[in-house]
Amino acid sequence: MAEVVLGLDLGTSGVKVVALSASGELVAHASRHYPLLTPHPGWTEQRPEDWAAATLAALGDVTGQLRESGHIPQALGLSGQMHGAVFLDAGGEVIRPAPLWNDQRTGVAVAEIEAAIPRAELIARTGNRAVSGFQLPKLLWLRQAEPENFSRVRRVLLPKDYLGFLLTGTFCTEPSDASGIGALNLASKTWDRDVLDALRLDVALFPEVVDSWAVVGQLLPEIAAQTGLPPGLSIVAGGGDNAAAGVALGLSSQRPELGSVSLGTSGVLFAPLAEPTPDPEGRVHLFAHADGGYNLLGVTLSAAGALQWFRDKLAPETSFQTLLDEAASIDSAEGVTFLPFLSGERSPHMNPDLRASFSGLSLAHGRPQLVRALLEGAAFALADTYDVMRPLSDLKTLLATGGGARSAFWLGLVAGALKLGVQQVAHEPGAAEGAAMLAMPAAGFYPDVQAVMSALAPVGQLVPALNVAGSLASYQAERAKVVTGNRVENI
Repeated sequence: MAEVVLGLDLGTSGVKVVALSASGELVAHASRHYPLLTPHPGWTEQRPEDWAAATLAALGDVTGQLRESGHIPQALGLSGQMHGAVFLDAGGEVIRPAPLWNDQRTGVAVAEIEAAIPRAELIARTGNRAVSGFQLPKLLWLRQAEPENFSRVRRVLLPKDYLGFLLTGTFCTEPSDASGIGALNLASKTWDRDVLDALRLDVALFPEVVDSWAVVGQLLPEIAAQTGLPPGLSIVAGGGDNAAAGVALGLSSQRPELGSVSLGTSGVLFAPLAEPTPDPEGRVHLFAHADGGYNLLGVTLSAAGALQWFRDKLAPETSFQTLLDEAASIDSAEGVTFLPFLSGERSPHMNPDLRASFSGLSLAHGRPQLVRALLEGAAFALADTYDVMRPLSDLKTLLATGGGARSAFWLGLVAGALKLGVQQVAHEPGAAEGAAMLAMPAAGFYPDVQAVMSALAPVGQLVPALNVAGSLASYQAERAKVVTGNRVENI
């Protein structure tokens, strides 16, 4: 019987489970989906019970495949969407739906944090300013808006860590995800009691912080019975989705010249660092990396999500490939500019109130120009972020991931906007694969995470950069009308 490890990624649209051999071969996989709730403008939520049901079903699907192929799982690593808040009562029951990473209800709570802790001090301690999407403001929002629910809270967990609790009955987190809460001291990788005391929050609300490759517990017998997995299977802490994807790509804090760009729902720039070096203004994030080092992370909230919005709302009968082909068939957007702030914006503007727009339209323009402007707008928003990251990082090359990375044309726009080498990989390993790789040391496949990354890193192929200088200038002019430099005007 051959041995494998499992990796699980709890995404925004669904959960994915993979089984990998020690050589990185994909042996089995399954996914299940669940709904996104938007009860008010600017709110995004999901029901943790939906995550649980989908997770158990996907694990059962993979277990069935492994049984047929004669493979035995040795460990399971976790990953998932960052920043969400699962509020649990004393019995471990979910109190209310979980606000997500792109939820924007917390403006008052962000102001409360910055009134209690000077911004420069908060950035020096946690690597980040107060950010509307982070978990910490969500906890303060609950205290302000739903005091009865807040009074019942005994634990607040990140999404993947809630699954860890479901699978093992233990409360744990790890630095890469915990550093996106807003209360982790990056130097010590422990909860910053001064920050929590200033906000009148009990440190006991937060779980223990362990290494990303640490075993947090064993699979509970009742979960084993439901999924068919071996009782006592080791469950590994894993990493936040971006850090886990970084592990899958071989992005090591020991090799900071190689980073990544993700064109998923959001657009993400990932730059590994050996030491915690924040942007003094907090315009990009500084997080712990799942390999034991650190990374800069820049996030534009609407990348492939903007294309999804366009297709769903304006061209529901049209395939994504058709839209991309139409955009690539013209030499430019012909004066049309798109600001991609459909959900507000994070890096570098940190402003939930920014909104998207098309400008420069005329009767001569049609769908190809609109879509090309949309693709360029997402690339230019990433360029805004890289302008902040450039002096802090050693990036020379980016490996591309996410659904949008299947388009060499879109990657060419990104390469032209950022003036960095962008490589397309034949196989795009994601957070689920990274979670599995983080579980490999616990399974005895490799001595440590660096050895796993060195052995299994994919090889990329450089895409030609496209000249976007004219369109970029138009974007910058339009952006300047709604954003004053990189200063936040209204958090």
